Amino acid sequence: MILYLDTSALVKLYILEQGSPVVAESLAVAEGVGTSLLTYVETRSALARKNREGGFSPHQYEEALLDFEADWEGFLALAIGPDLVRAAGRLAERHGLHGADAVHLASAAQLRDGAREPVTFLCADRRLTEAAQAEGLDAELVGAEGRP
Repeated sequence: MILYLDTSALVKLYILEQGSPVVAESLAVAEGVGTSLLTYVETRSALARKNREGGFSPHQYEEALLDFEADWEGFLALAIGPDLVRAAGRLAERHGLHGADAVHLASAAQLRDGAREPVTFLCADRRLTEAAQAEGLDAELVGAEGRP
């Protein structure tokens, strides 16, 4: 199985929250992990915000960054090009998604279409999970409920 992790799922590897064990367990049995290049920026932003808000000690923040950077090297980071952006735009319209969520869904669909193995989509947003399922992806909601 190949995992596609959107940012809301990926950050659960570095910030302990509801759904973190599910993501870690899925990662342990996955043969590969794909995500969008956008995830890099979104994850660094989420970690920095958690740090600014006092959710990390200085040591914990540095450790989370080091772990993320090391893990990132092993992920298949999917590029965002003109075709993907157009597909994401159509998905945003069809499912009422935020722009970044539509990019994740289009990236996961692209990964699925090019993979020789099943792709499982993990995220912590109900609307995005439902959209992924509607698009034929094996999608699982992990942790937090969807945003409005």
